[in-house]
Amino acid sequence: MEWDAWGVGEFRKQLSPQVVSLLQAALGVSAEQAPPPTESDAVLRPTALTSAHRDALESLLGAEQVRTDDATRLRHAGGKSTPDLLRRKDTQPQDAPDAVVLPGSHDEVLALLQWCADQSVAAVPFGGGTSVVGGVDPVRGDFAEVLALDLRRLDALVSLDAVSGIAVLEAGVTGPQAEALLGAHGFSLGHFPQSFQFATIGGFAATRSSGQASAGYGRFDDMVERITVATPSGTLELGRGPGSAAGPDLRQLFVGSEGVLGIITSVAVRVHPVPETTAYQAWSFPDFETGAAALRTVIQSGAAPTVMRLSDEAETGLNLALASKVGGESPTAGCLSVTTFEGTAAHVQSRYAEATAVLTAAGGTALGEQPARDWEHGRFDAPYLRDALLNAGAIVETLETATTWSNLSNLRGAVTGALTESLAGQGTPPLVMCHISHTYPTGASLYFTVVCAQAADPLAQWAVAKKAAGDAIVAAGGTITHHHAVGRDHQPWMVDEIGELGGKVLRAVKDALDPTGILNPGKLLP
Repeated sequence: MEWDAWGVGEFRKQLSPQVVSLLQAALGVSAEQAPPPTESDAVLRPTALTSAHRDALESLLGAEQVRTDDATRLRHAGGKSTPDLLRRKDTQPQDAPDAVVLPGSHDEVLALLQWCADQSVAAVPFGGGTSVVGGVDPVRGDFAEVLALDLRRLDALVSLDAVSGIAVLEAGVTGPQAEALLGAHGFSLGHFPQSFQFATIGGFAATRSSGQASAGYGRFDDMVERITVATPSGTLELGRGPGSAAGPDLRQLFVGSEGVLGIITSVAVRVHPVPETTAYQAWSFPDFETGAAALRTVIQSGAAPTVMRLSDEAETGLNLALASKVGGESPTAGCLSVTTFEGTAAHVQSRYAEATAVLTAAGGTALGEQPARDWEHGRFDAPYLRDALLNAGAIVETLETATTWSNLSNLRGAVTGALTESLAGQGTPPLVMCHISHTYPTGASLYFTVVCAQAADPLAQWAVAKKAAGDAIVAAGGTITHHHAVGRDHQPWMVDEIGELGGKVLRAVKDALDPTGILNPGKLLP
C-alpha cells in the first residue's frame, strides 16, 4: 500500500468542489491546506540493527529477505488509522522497524523467533499492514532492536478437503488471493471485511476479524478449524476435529492474540461452494430504533440474510447529501438498510421471502435492489474517501463496539454524546454517524464514523475524543472492540474488559510461550 494513505495510488479520490463546499458549510472545514509531504520528506530514525545481527539474519533467510532501506521500513512503520497517517506525514523523525525480514515458511518463522529470543530482539508480525489500532506499530519496548516479520511469502493454499469443506491457507494469503485460490476449485471463504483487499489470513485470525457477510457465514473465528503457530518456545498445532471436548479450546488463545503469544503461520478454515446466485434488497426504516428492532427480529428468527446492515439517520442523511451534490441517485431519508442473500437459487428464494416478510411486518419499506448493489460496488472504498477528507482538513476516524440488543440504544447514545461533547468542547463540533454492521441473536455491533474540522494539533484532538469514547463504551456496558482488535489504542481499557485476574492469565500464557517477551511488545496485554 501507499506509505501515507490507504490502498494504492491509482484509486485515490479527489473531492469535488461541491463536497468541499458542503464540508465548509456543515463543519467549518477549511480546504486551504499546505501541500502534503512527499515520501522524500519522511525522516526515519536510523536503523539500530548491528552488522553482526544483519549477518545472522541473512544466514537464516538469505540476503534478499533482510531489508533495511528506508522505503521498506517506512511502509512497515505502522498501520492505517487516522493517527497513523497523521504521524506518517510529520516531517520530524519517526519510528520504524530496524529491519524488515521476509520468512518463506513456518520453519523460517520459528527459527527467526528463536533467534530473536536468544538475541533479545523484538519481533512484530506484519501481514497486510491494515491495523487501525496500532497493532503493527514497531514498538521496541526494552529491546534495542525491533524487526517487522512480513509474512507475504507465506502465500499458498496448502490443501483443500472438498468433502469436508476445509481449506488450509498460509498466513500471508490476502483476501483476494484466498478467493482466487479457492475459486479455482469452486469454493469461497466469504470473508469480506473492509480491509479485504489487503489484509491477510493470519491477520484475520490474529484480530478476530468480522467480515461484512458475517450474518451468513459467521466471524473469522467461527471459520477456524485448525491453526499452526510458531512461538519462541516451539510450534503449536491446534484443532483435531470439530466439536472436540478435549479441554479448553486452545485455538482461541491465538485467534485474537495479535501476535503477542505467537505468530500464526497457517490456518485451516471452513469454506463453502461459490454461491450459485445472489439476491439484493434495500430497506428504509423511519428511525434507527425501528430498524434495529427489525434486524433483531430477523436474526432471532433464523432467517438472516448473508449481509444485513443498518445506517442511522445521520449516516443515511450524509449519503443523501453527498449523492445529491455529485449528481448521483439519492438514497432514502430515514434509515437505510442493506440486505443480500447468497446460496443456491432455492435457498436464496426461501430466505429472501422469509426475511422480506419479517422486515415488512417490522416497519420496513422495500426500496428495491439498486441501493444494495450500489453499497456492494463501493464497499471497500470508504478508506480512500477518508484520506481525501484528511487532506482537505477534516478529521475522519472510526471506532466500533458491541452490546446486547436491550442495551444497544443506551450504548449508541452514550458514545455519540461523548464524541460530540469532547470534540465540540475543542471548538470542532462533529458529525457522528453510526451503523449496525454485524448481528447476533443476543446483540449487535455499532460502528461509528466521526467527521469534524482538524484542530491545530489533530493527533491530540483525536486522542481526547478517543478517550472520551472509550470511557463511555466501558461505562455503558459495551466491549471496547468488536473487530478492530486491541493493539495499542484499546490497551488502556483491557483491565475493564477482562479484569486484573484475566490479565494475569494472559501474562502467564505469554510467559510460557514467550519468556523473553520479544513478541509484539506493547500490545494487547493490560
